[in-house]
Amino acid sequence: MHMKLILTLLLLPLMTACAGTDTYRNSCKIEIDAAWNELDILSSDGFSGSVSYGKAFGLMTSAKTMQTVEKYDNCVGQAKKARYYMNQARQGK
Repeated sequence: MHMKLILTLLLLPLMTACAGTDTYRNSCKIEIDAAWNELDILSSDGFSGSVSYGKAFGLMTSAKTMQTVEKYDNCVGQAKKARYYMNQARQGK
């Protein structure tokens, strides 16, 4: 009985960590998909030469790398930063 309780208590943090990873994994995919679509639109609208576009593209590359190495929380952060710079590019900044 005590052995089952001990094992349960030891495995509980691992199980909750996996649940958090799934959330970030899905958020990462959603953010990356949305950001790549926005980046394509910016490129077709002629903003690809701006400094903000370049920053956004670099951040998207970083986000994709974070996704590949399963650092999903970092992926989400990089994709959100990229979308910020895409907005700046749209505003001509």
